[in-house]
Amino acid sequence: MTRSVYVTGIDRGDGRQVVELGVMELLTRQVDRVGVFRPLVHDGPDRLFELLRARYRLAQEPSSVYGMDYHEASTLQAERGTDELVSTLVDRFHRVAREYDVVLVLGTDYADTQFPDELSLNARLANEFGASVIPVVGGRRQTAESVRAETHNAFRAYDGLGCDVLAMVVNRVAREDRDEIAGRLANRLPVPCFVVPDEPALSAPTVAQVRHALGARVLLGDDSGLARDALGFVFGGAMLPNFLSALTPGCLVVTPGDRADLVVGALAAHSAGTPPIAGVLLTLDEVPGDNVLTLAARLAPGTPVLSVPGTSFPTAEQLFSLEGKLGAATPRKAETALGLFERYVDTADLLTRVSAPSSDRVTPMMFEHKLLEQARSDRRRVVLPEGTEERVLHAAEVLLRRAVCDLTLLGPVDQIRKKAADLGIDLGDAQLIDPATSELRDTFAETYASLRAHKGVTVELAHDVVSDVNYFGTLMVKEGLADGMVSGSVHSTAATIRPSFEIIKTRPDSSIVSSVFFMCLADKVLVYGDCAVNPDPDAEQLADIAVQSAATAARFGVEPRIAMLSYSTGTSGSGADVDKVREATELVRARRPDLKIEGPIQYDAAVEPSVAATKLPGSEVAGQATVLIFPDLNTGNNTYKAVQRSAGAIAVGPVLQGLRKPVNDLSRGALVQDIVNTVAITAIQAQTPAPAEQVPVPSEKKAPVQ
Repeated sequence: MTRSVYVTGIDRGDGRQVVELGVMELLTRQVDRVGVFRPLVHDGPDRLFELLRARYRLAQEPSSVYGMDYHEASTLQAERGTDELVSTLVDRFHRVAREYDVVLVLGTDYADTQFPDELSLNARLANEFGASVIPVVGGRRQTAESVRAETHNAFRAYDGLGCDVLAMVVNRVAREDRDEIAGRLANRLPVPCFVVPDEPALSAPTVAQVRHALGARVLLGDDSGLARDALGFVFGGAMLPNFLSALTPGCLVVTPGDRADLVVGALAAHSAGTPPIAGVLLTLDEVPGDNVLTLAARLAPGTPVLSVPGTSFPTAEQLFSLEGKLGAATPRKAETALGLFERYVDTADLLTRVSAPSSDRVTPMMFEHKLLEQARSDRRRVVLPEGTEERVLHAAEVLLRRAVCDLTLLGPVDQIRKKAADLGIDLGDAQLIDPATSELRDTFAETYASLRAHKGVTVELAHDVVSDVNYFGTLMVKEGLADGMVSGSVHSTAATIRPSFEIIKTRPDSSIVSSVFFMCLADKVLVYGDCAVNPDPDAEQLADIAVQSAATAARFGVEPRIAMLSYSTGTSGSGADVDKVREATELVRARRPDLKIEGPIQYDAAVEPSVAATKLPGSEVAGQATVLIFPDLNTGNNTYKAVQRSAGAIAVGPVLQGLRKPVNDLSRGALVQDIVNTVAITAIQAQTPAPAEQVPVPSEKKAPVQ
C-alpha cells in the first residue's frame, strides 16, 4: 500500500513550503518513486511543484498532480455537497497513488478560498487518503506563549478529527524566541514538535522578482546579479557621505535616476565590499548617461541596475508588499530552506515516523542525499584552494547553507570577497586565508623544508613553494587545521595531488595512491577504479587498488563485490594482460579472503546476470558486481567517460584513496553539484579513517602523477 504524507496548516503565512520541500528531500532519500498531489490549486503557475519537479527530476505529468481548482471545488461543494467533493478528490488522489511508492500531499493554502472550515477539509482528505499528517503552525510576529497555545490547539484539532499526526512543525518564529518556544513545547505533546526560526533570506524577493513585479527595465546586470536577494531597501536622497553610511549588506538601493553620484557611490561601495548590495533601482524613468553606465559596469560587473517610470513613493509601496517565493527560478532559496529544515528538524526521527518503504534501488539522487546527510552528521573542515573560482564559490554557498561542512577558502581575501559580492553569494562563516600574507606561511615553510630536506629544499625555497594555494592547503590538512582538501577545478591533476604525495604521503598499508569514480546509473551505483591516476599498474598494485576500492565502496554504502576486468572471462584466455589480472585476483584473495572477488572477467559478465549465467554460472560476483577494477588507465578512463556520456550516468570523482588524509581532485569541467558531492565525500573520508588492510604491503612504489 502506498504511504502518503499530508503537509497542511491552520492559516495563511506559515511558510510551509519549507516543510514541504524538506519532507520531499527526506522521502527521496529513502524511495525512488515519489509522487506529488495537491488537492486544490489556484489559477496560475504552481511555483512549489515546479521547484520539486526541477530539483527532484520528477517525471510525473503536471496534470496528474492537481485534484481541481478552487473555483471548481467550491461550485461542486455548493451544488452536490462536501461528500461528493471529497469523493472526487479521493478518486483523483488514488490515480497518483497507484503509480508511486510514496505520495507527498500539499494541503490547501487558506488563501482567497470559499471553504468555511478549511482545516476540517484538510483533515478529512488526509483520513480518506490514508495519509499521515504534519501540521504546520506559523509563529511570525507572535509571542512565545501564543505560539505554544496555537500549537496545542492545532494538534488537538487534527488529532480530534481522527488524523494520524506524525509531528508538529512551528515555523517562522522570531530567532531570539526560538529556544524559549522549543522549551515550552518539549515533551508536551504525544508527537515531536520542531521549531524553525524565521529566515529573512527566504522572504526577501530576488532582484529578478522585483524586476518582474515592477515591470522594470534592466540597464545593467547578469543572471547571477538578478538572482540576488534584496534583503532590504535603502532610499537615496541624502548627500553621498550620509547615503553611504546608510547602506546595509544585501540592500536594494532605490534612488531617482538623475542621482548619478548615488549610483556610482553605491556601486563603488559594493566593489569594495563595504557593503555588498543587491543592486540599484532608478525611479522617475531617468537614466544616467552612457559614460556613467560604462563606469558603473566596470565598478561592479554583473550588479543589476534597473529603471522604472514611477516616483519613489509608489515604488516603495510596491516593494514593501513583495515577498520572496520558493520556486524553480530561486534555487538558492531552496538550499537555504533545506539547510534550515535540516538544522531544526530531527530528520532521522521524522523519517522513521514516516516509515516509507525502503527501495532496493540506489538512484543518483538517493546517493547524493546520503552523501550530504552523512557528511552533516559529523561536520569536518575542508579547505578549497581555488577560492576565487566562480563554481567553487557557488558550491561553497550550497555547502554552507546546507550545513554540510565547515570551509576554508584560499586566495587573496579581497578578491574572494569581491567575487562573492559580484555573484551575490553569502559565504557566512567560511574562513578566508591568503597564503601569500598568512602568518602560517613561515611555519609551513619550515615544515615543508623539513619534509623535503633530502631533496635539498631550503627554508627560503620552501617559503616560495608554500605560497602556492595547493601546497598551503595540503599543509593545512597535514597540520590538522583542515580535515581534507578539494582542488582541481582550474588546476591540473598533477598540481592538485603532487603536494599530497610529498607532504601527506601514502598510508602504511597502501603501496600506491589510486582513485575511484562513483558511477550513478539510473538504478544503482557502481564503483570504477582506477580511472584517473595509475597508467599501467602491475599485479601487486592492481590488487592494492582493488582492496582500496572495496574499502571506499563499503564506506559509502555500496556492498563491495569486486570484478577484476579483462578481455577474457575465467580461464578462457591467456596472455600477459590477462595473466596480470589473474595474479592480482589471487593476491586479493590471499590478503583479504573476506572479500567477494571474481577475475579475470569481462564487463558484460560482471554486470549482466544473463551473461554471467552462461560464462560464470554459480559465481557470487558475476552479474552483480559493484566494484569494477580496470586493468589500466587507458581502459578505465575511456570506459567511465563512455558510460557517463552514453548512459547518462553521473560520475562522482575521482575520489583518491591510499593517502593518510583525504585530498581529492576535481575535473576542470566540474559542475557546481560535482564540487558539492566531492567536498561531501572528502568530509566523510575525514570522519573515520579507512579500515587498514589485514596484510601490509611494501610502500616504496608510488603512483605516477598525471
